[in-house]
Amino acid sequence: MIRTMILSALLLSVAATTGAQHITIAKQGHFSVSGQTIQHSGAYDNRKFIGWAEQEETGQSYRADHAFVDFQIPADAHRLPLVYVHGYGGSGVCWQMTPDGREGFATLMLRRGWSSYVVDLPGRGRAGRTSATTTVKPVADEMFWFDIWRIGVWPKYNEGVQFPKDSVSLSQFFREMTPDLSDHQSDIPALGALAERIGGHILVTHSAGGFPGWMSAMQNSEVKGVVSYEPGGFVFPEGEVPERIEGLTGGVAGTPVSMKQFKRLTEIPIVLYFGDYIPETPTENLGDENWRVRLQMARKFVEAINRHGGNATLVELPKIGIYGNTHFLMQDLNNTELADLLDEWLNDNLVKNSTRVF
Repeated sequence: MIRTMILSALLLSVAATTGAQHITIAKQGHFSVSGQTIQHSGAYDNRKFIGWAEQEETGQSYRADHAFVDFQIPADAHRLPLVYVHGYGGSGVCWQMTPDGREGFATLMLRRGWSSYVVDLPGRGRAGRTSATTTVKPVADEMFWFDIWRIGVWPKYNEGVQFPKDSVSLSQFFREMTPDLSDHQSDIPALGALAERIGGHILVTHSAGGFPGWMSAMQNSEVKGVVSYEPGGFVFPEGEVPERIEGLTGGVAGTPVSMKQFKRLTEIPIVLYFGDYIPETPTENLGDENWRVRLQMARKFVEAINRHGGNATLVELPKIGIYGNTHFLMQDLNNTELADLLDEWLNDNLVKNSTRVF
């Protein structure tokens, strides 16, 4: 039997290799937002050849400091799409795959009707063309990140961890990492430009992506809600910043913002998720300590939002009977359970009384 596959620009039907039910994709693609064009003065002379890596820059231009956005919109999508923001050392691919080949978090949420806009922040991943001057060095650091991201304490995995323990998956996980070529001055403008382009949306952030997420939410009325997986930084109203919490990895301090800015966070629903293996008291393990202080600051952050009339929720997964999650919750073995949990929160907080439209 000859089967003909017709690819339409408006209707694509894809199936996961696991045999799961098809997802009907109404539209997909990618684009860049924000950034700058550096233009050198003078007239370009196309007769000169210096080399492939070296150029005579007179009269030439250089586009840089943009974000790359990969998007998919399912048929019968919820009104508000999800915008996924990665953390330090990575790119948007952390939302699109898992180290052992299961469906990525963005795909799981597509199955639940949520459009995805997956961002590579400026200077990371597919947005690597930057104006920053930096030196990329091959620093051996994988055992450090194994600990910091609470997979375990090298070489032992945490007991009951929701991370695949085979060597192939661990290798795939570390190969997701990408050089950071950014000066971190373009992240917030890029999220603002994306907000202006796509309109209303829900931010879904991870780790170091949490701080630019708060800033974008405060600056852009198009942000209608924020979901933050183990954010690394927090904002507080001026005059209400808690004392710095010290820890082995440098501790954590809140960032002061004006009350007018902070009040914006009280006008939208916010949820934070934290995983397992985070102690309440100081320890000698770097990963435990790094997230102990950040979880404590997250509690103060949520309390501050709610004290000023907001709707913020902190979900500590072990406290609701979900155990074994690492810092990369969205890639863990139970990411389907976490997708269900998020879908429930989104429906309770952002879907009621709204319509589903493309």
